[in-house]
Amino acid sequence: MTALRDLVVTRIAQTGPITLADYMADCLMHPTHGYYATRDPLGAAGDFITAPEISQMFGELIGLALAQSWMDQGAPNPISLAELGPGRGTLMADALRATRNVPGFHAALAVHFVETSPVLRAAQAQNAPHAQWHDTVDTLPDAPLFVIANEFFDALPIRQFIRDGAGWRERMVGVTDGKLTLGLSAPAPLALLEHRLADTKDGDLVEHCPALPGIIHAMSRTIDAHGGAALIIDYGDWQSQGDTLQALRRHDHADPLANPGHADLTAHVDFAAIAAQARPAKFTRLTPQGVFLERLGITRRAQSLAANLTDTALENHISAHRRLTHPAEMGDLFKVIGIYPATATAPPGLEP
Repeated sequence: MTALRDLVVTRIAQTGPITLADYMADCLMHPTHGYYATRDPLGAAGDFITAPEISQMFGELIGLALAQSWMDQGAPNPISLAELGPGRGTLMADALRATRNVPGFHAALAVHFVETSPVLRAAQAQNAPHAQWHDTVDTLPDAPLFVIANEFFDALPIRQFIRDGAGWRERMVGVTDGKLTLGLSAPAPLALLEHRLADTKDGDLVEHCPALPGIIHAMSRTIDAHGGAALIIDYGDWQSQGDTLQALRRHDHADPLANPGHADLTAHVDFAAIAAQARPAKFTRLTPQGVFLERLGITRRAQSLAANLTDTALENHISAHRRLTHPAEMGDLFKVIGIYPATATAPPGLEP
């Protein structure tokens, strides 16, 4: 039992079943009992680990890729270097360290973090003390915008729908015998999923992230108007298909309904939905993370770092390289898509 569970049960008793998105929003972002409002979820003491925490190489290569994209666009000044959901700020710290010798880059940039968690904002301030914080992308400056979004979109609340003829039934969170349970709404046509009638059949489940279109559109509009680039790295695929909602607690899978506010809830990212909102900017081909990092030179960087390592440190370093790039690890599960101005070239490591 959790305090948030009691609040959710009371809410459902008063208003009826709620969407999965509303449930996830409470679990993750409730100001008092939400998962991200109350803890640092990263690392061995948390519930999961992200690529920047696995190896410094990840953030270094991301930083250098954006610095190259900045140079390819004529080295504009000033620019915004923004990260969405920056965790502890580790990726940004590594990116800034790797690019400190790029002439003019640091003089041109201001660091911006889009982060709502007070706990994580405090950790980020240690790694980037001069950063500016935002609750949403809407308040980022109207200037050339270079964006990092690593494992950000997978944490946004989703809705789930099951095909029923020409309509859809939505999965809803309700209460049965005092327990949170999943049920289905009555079938109804749904304009936002009209395009999925062509590639689904009765019984198929698709997911929709309500917040994604607005975030991508806002970023893309700024990038196309002023210059910049976005690198979006997450697990998922070109189009949503099937139930991908998962809960992680203490580095293990858990029941998403069992401990509201005490487990991380995520879902696979629908990259086709990202591409659909990128216009008038351009988007790159969807690329596996391992391929992307290899194109950026991660193996050469790994060999350079390995020259100064021995014993356990060397073993951990080799393991980190494998974890980030191997198809059986994060290499294929995680994908990368870039957004860039219609007049510019694609960011390094990606193809138009």
